[in-house]
Amino acid sequence: MLGVVNLDKPVGPTSHDMVNLLRRLTGTRRIGHAGTLDPLASGVLPILVGAATRFSEELTGGRKRYQALIRLGERSATDDAEGPIEPTGAPLPSDDAIAAAVAALVGTFEQRPPAYSARKHEGQTAYRSARAGTPIDVPSRIVTVDSADVLSVERATSTADVRIDLRCGPGTYVRSIARDMGDDLGCGGHLQALRRTEAAGLLVDDGIGPNELERLAREGRLADAILAVDRLLPLPSVALSADAAWRFVHGSAQPIGETPDTARVKVFDAAERLIGVGSLVGGELRPEKVLPFEPPQ
Repeated sequence: MLGVVNLDKPVGPTSHDMVNLLRRLTGTRRIGHAGTLDPLASGVLPILVGAATRFSEELTGGRKRYQALIRLGERSATDDAEGPIEPTGAPLPSDDAIAAAVAALVGTFEQRPPAYSARKHEGQTAYRSARAGTPIDVPSRIVTVDSADVLSVERATSTADVRIDLRCGPGTYVRSIARDMGDDLGCGGHLQALRRTEAAGLLVDDGIGPNELERLAREGRLADAILAVDRLLPLPSVALSADAAWRFVHGSAQPIGETPDTARVKVFDAAERLIGVGSLVGGELRPEKVLPFEPPQ
């Protein structure tokens, strides 16, 4: 069994819980995921089945889209609703000021990860150190936000809930965006809820929840939920003859003719089956990752 499940993760379970679910349903130990979702987040969690786990890097590194609910007027130690949460008592910004702050999110910039994150620094994991009362200073990293749009603003006495649509690159912490936006507005803020609506070319509207996967497994139709990995790989394609494909999957570089050097390509055999990923260098196709291969009958 090989492919990708477009899992619509509910709020509550961890990403690893969802990996364990697919291990149980498929009977396959080789299960992974492309892009972690926190327990309080929901939405697209690509689950990689079988040898598709070899392409975790390619599927994790693409652009992502979220609907985020940012609560202004409160700060959180975890930068999300898990808390502990402290009201700031600061005046809430106007709708125009909120719209300007959301528009200002777009661009490439240094972002400080949340104190409670899975990032590691000098052998220490940030959230473990924070829970032990000795938070570590995790270095900032460069992230990119492609677009950010206000969907709604709902006000209460001392808080304002701002729902935004966000498109961003890999490695972006939406919790940090909520925290920093609240600080920029002078009233504090944290991420109240998060739903990932797109990742690895998969849309949440096409996703399948855990209960539906359980039903498909009972009916012996779990394969219906497994998508071919080749269409999700964001790489140009190269096709090889049967003999060249055999040599490629056994680690041999193949002459490819007069083609421009390309960082990476997905490689198919003569039967249009994905057999791996390689790079084009100096007129050769050099294997990087290969799949189990059987010559066509």
